[in-house]
Amino acid sequence: MDSANTKEAVKEVALDVTEGADMVMVKPALAYLDVIQQVCQSTNLPVAAYNVSGEYAMIKPAAQKGWIDEKQVILETLTSMKRAGASLILTYFAKEVALMSLPEKH
Repeated sequence: MDSANTKEAVKEVALDVTEGADMVMVKPALAYLDVIQQVCQSTNLPVAAYNVSGEYAMIKPAAQKGWIDEKQVILETLTSMKRAGASLILTYFAKEVALMSLPEKH
């Protein structure tokens, strides 16, 4: 697919739906938040966001060098995918996030 053509992505999802898909996935997630949002608006199927290894590889070294707050960036990145409409997120950060102490909601 042409990465600059969101209409093509939505058209491909429509074809997947007609072929009987149970869910659809957008990969890579971070660079395609707009596609996730448009796909969510075009179907009632669950939309998975795949937070790929390249996205993981940007955060880990930056955190190790002290350039970013790793926990904050991980949570902001995954939250952006959820905000875009993803029903589920596949990520290399899953175990870390599961073990994190998250701030309480007020």
